[in-house]
Amino acid sequence: MYIKYLNCTIGRESKNWVDFNFFGHQLTAHLKQKKAKKTLISTNFVDNKKIPITHFGIILTPLEWQELADHLLKLKINFIVKPYTRFKNQTGEQSTMFIEDPSSNFLEFKSFKNDENIFKN
Repeated sequence: MYIKYLNCTIGRESKNWVDFNFFGHQLTAHLKQKKAKKTLISTNFVDNKKIPITHFGIILTPLEWQELADHLLKLKINFIVKPYTRFKNQTGEQSTMFIEDPSSNFLEFKSFKNDENIFKN
């Protein structure tokens, strides 16, 4: 998924783990021997959307975000939250989307209208 859908490249790897170049950051994925039973997703409402409580993500430039959104839409990936812009006309206006990887990790990709507002309320 990280290579096919997100265009990540492989760095170091072994039989049980692999490092991905995750948009210029290192992301390490370990092989899990036994598949865990799928459970319900715990969520909170943010901007009237169910957002997975446990997630991680990355901030992209607006162009990078749009190119990734277009790429994933073209591949018809199953989104947890489809690409959209939230908090319109507010300090934290941002484009965001959420997907789930094969290990049930929830990934958020976002881009801010104004990077100066990334940590402002």
